[in-house]
Amino acid sequence: MYKSEFDKYLKANKRFSSYMFYGQSTFLVEQYAYLVSKIIAKDEEIEKLYFEEYNFKYAKDRLLQSSLFSSNNVVLIKIDKKIPKKELDALVESANINKDSTLILACIGDADFKSMESSFTAKQNACAVRFFALMPNEAIGFLQNEAKRLKIDYDENALSHLYFMHRQNISLSTNDLSKLALLNEKVTTKLVDLHCFGVGSVNFDDFLHDLIASKDISNDLSLLLEEGLNEVFILNQISSFIQQLFMISSHARIYAVVNPIEVLGYNPPKNIWEKKSKLAINIKPKQFLEMLDYILNLELSIKTEKIDNINLYLQASLRKFIVLFR
Repeated sequence: MYKSEFDKYLKANKRFSSYMFYGQSTFLVEQYAYLVSKIIAKDEEIEKLYFEEYNFKYAKDRLLQSSLFSSNNVVLIKIDKKIPKKELDALVESANINKDSTLILACIGDADFKSMESSFTAKQNACAVRFFALMPNEAIGFLQNEAKRLKIDYDENALSHLYFMHRQNISLSTNDLSKLALLNEKVTTKLVDLHCFGVGSVNFDDFLHDLIASKDISNDLSLLLEEGLNEVFILNQISSFIQQLFMISSHARIYAVVNPIEVLGYNPPKNIWEKKSKLAINIKPKQFLEMLDYILNLELSIKTEKIDNINLYLQASLRKFIVLFR
């Protein structure tokens, strides 16, 4: 199931014997694993087995045992590689047999965790939840809720500024928001710039803008790749950026005046919005589809074809993109 369906079960206080969380958003996987474990049990009732600490026999024995002092027995396992099906089936079955026990599996990384879903069946009172990367408006909405929880007073565009400073990394943004709360001041873009430091040496939003504006991005792209950014992640961000520009352009042609909240779902910093709007209006409508097709086909080729050096292939392909759409 997806996040929206699982959220309904959470609101209805539906409890499963086993949970599996996986997908594109490591932040959501860890957030929901933590949330569910805290709903069910106290800290001392949660056995945490992270990565190499996982041991099948130990985990199974824990799930089958009941505590003399508590009615809750949670085993929270965090993994970055698949658990063999026989082991996983046995763990899920153990959690279902012992009504005091709950298995929570947090799957981190890019392994093929989807194939493990088959072990989490309704018959075993189990569920598997797949998360996708947060859209910018969803992420900023989360930061707004977190700011309210921390009782932070903030300017409307300060949180989006923080989010994009961290290249849309919600984990880093949340951590910095907690630090800003300690200052006991109104959070503004100026305060964010003063106390927070974005990852990497390249402004990712500037990189996206320069690419679509047909400027030289060779040095910036090399630095982004050297810093460890995944090629597919970069292409996903380019696709998302093109879609945003298309929405801005379409809105401007229909209504003349463009409201960022209506188009993006959030209010970005003024300088970013003005820069993005100017770029969008100067692109011909037909060209958006051609750009998107090029980037999506490039992503498909990287995922499906045998390419000796994906890094160099991406750099050459984006240079070609600039020439084609100049």
